[in-house]
Amino acid sequence: MEDHPKVTRFLHRSSIYIGITVIVCGLAASAACARNSNTTSGSSKSVTTTLANTAALDTSNPEVQRKARKLAREPAVRPPGGHRIVEDHSGRKQLGKASVYAPRFQGHKMANGRAFDQKGHAAASKSLPLGTVAKVTNLQNGRTAVVTVEDHGPYVNGRAVDVTSATARQLGITKRQGIVPVVVAPVAIPQSNGTVTAGAGAVPGPATAN
Repeated sequence: MEDHPKVTRFLHRSSIYIGITVIVCGLAASAACARNSNTTSGSSKSVTTTLANTAALDTSNPEVQRKARKLAREPAVRPPGGHRIVEDHSGRKQLGKASVYAPRFQGHKMANGRAFDQKGHAAASKSLPLGTVAKVTNLQNGRTAVVTVEDHGPYVNGRAVDVTSATARQLGITKRQGIVPVVVAPVAIPQSNGTVTAGAGAVPGPATAN
């Protein structure tokens, strides 16, 4: 069968948008469930607000896309070193390495209070705010996955993100590799004032370092 590059690119972009839509819809559902709970704590209410605002962001809006494309043209930055948590609300891409959560973390409480699940698409970052939806691109094969930052880490210099086993499979990270170079491009970033803005990852297609 003859290969059609335009069709291939369209299908690849469509799969990314579908991934983002699934996560955003999941966030909206989680927010709705939390709103219906009579035992929601102050911390949970804050998380609920973040999830609802993230789900409400319209990444197809022309003005949102204009800002996202401007961010996408900027070179990627490096993640902070050491054990520091330095929140970056800018929406710029990050260039670093992705590692995979060890099996022992299954069920452990993450920074946002939820239980970690290797079958989900939660991720850890030292600089992206909790609740950030981000696009992770494996620079070795161009494969992309959409994650939600729900935890802090990894605390190793040069590491940009920790991902679940399910996300690792989507990115094509094998057990033998363990760690791969990636670009992490935020799609939707919660701001300190309670709003959510689009980042470089809102642009269709895989993220690049340049």
